[in-house]
Amino acid sequence: MDPHINIPGTTIFDGRMAMKGYGLNKMCYSFNGAKARADYLADPEGYFERYGLSEAQKQACRDKDVLAMIREGGNIYYLAKFAGIYKLNMQDIGAQQTGTSVDEFKEKLRKAGA
Repeated sequence: MDPHINIPGTTIFDGRMAMKGYGLNKMCYSFNGAKARADYLADPEGYFERYGLSEAQKQACRDKDVLAMIREGGNIYYLAKFAGIYKLNMQDIGAQQTGTSVDEFKEKLRKAGA
């Protein structure tokens, strides 16, 4: 068995997850265009329907919960487009990943010399 398959706290993005997240990732890819970003912000629920998101994917988007989006098949490269709409940066995402506030996460990085 591949030892990388079961890494605690890590969601492996494989073929199964790519299929699960197809609509979510396709939606996030659309955010390359300014009109798509504006359309999304004007009617997020309609945008979710347009791309056939599951209820769990919709809720993750509503909550701006990048980790939940990853668990629902989101690819981090596409999710970065989503995060940008809401001005979420890597510290915001890192704080979500570590279960800390953004300020706590930044302090953790500072102490680590990062």
